[in-house]
Amino acid sequence: MSPVYPHYALEVEDLTVSFDGFKAVDNFTMYVEKDELRTVIGPNGAGKTTLLDLICGRTRPSAGKITFMEHDLTYMAEQARVAVGVGRKFQTPSVYPKLTVFENLEVSYPSGRGVWGALFFKRSSEVVDRIHEVAKRIFLIDQLKTPADLLSHGQKQWLEIGMLLISDPALLLLDEPVAGMTVREREQTADLLRDICHGRSTIIIEHDMKFVRKLASKVTVMHQGKLLAEGNIDEIEENPKVIEVYLGH
Repeated sequence: MSPVYPHYALEVEDLTVSFDGFKAVDNFTMYVEKDELRTVIGPNGAGKTTLLDLICGRTRPSAGKITFMEHDLTYMAEQARVAVGVGRKFQTPSVYPKLTVFENLEVSYPSGRGVWGALFFKRSSEVVDRIHEVAKRIFLIDQLKTPADLLSHGQKQWLEIGMLLISDPALLLLDEPVAGMTVREREQTADLLRDICHGRSTIIIEHDMKFVRKLASKVTVMHQGKLLAEGNIDEIEENPKVIEVYLGH
């Protein structure tokens, strides 16, 4: 029998982190539903990337609580968070440049990770099928034999998203996934992100408001580490406080 989870997949409550007295995230609360695509926006220094660092475990909070699918993540080790389904993509693509697209996806397969995993890993039909399935979703099915360093910047962004999808995380954290992409790649990425949020919760940090509108997601606005506003894109773009501190600049 499947476990019964609360209404929200991710609960971030009263979260605070201080660096030498500066509160990068200040008493911040956010709730994300299962299978929800959430976009987080705000001016530089608002605390957006630090929020993802706190959720994935790179940074420890000074106060507050983070719960994901009834797992208390607040002080859980980063690798343990990966084991319960948290996947994180950073601003700069981090792929293995000398390996092909296929090999990058293969080494990201859960049973192929680590020393022992690599020693006993087998390229089974299940692994190959999964790689092909993910490669199609990230628009790289025709580049499986291409070394990653020959991909465009946008294709490297897609590959890193694919490397996360291989392990089928239940929570996906993406930091500016369309940075440096062409207009066409941004349109394809919007389609990709709307697609991959089915079956998982996804949080995206983004600055491009045209791209945010394409995602058609609920939007959370951060300012000085705090929650400034929340709502759909129309509500956000008409919010006087958001216009004053972010959109007006």
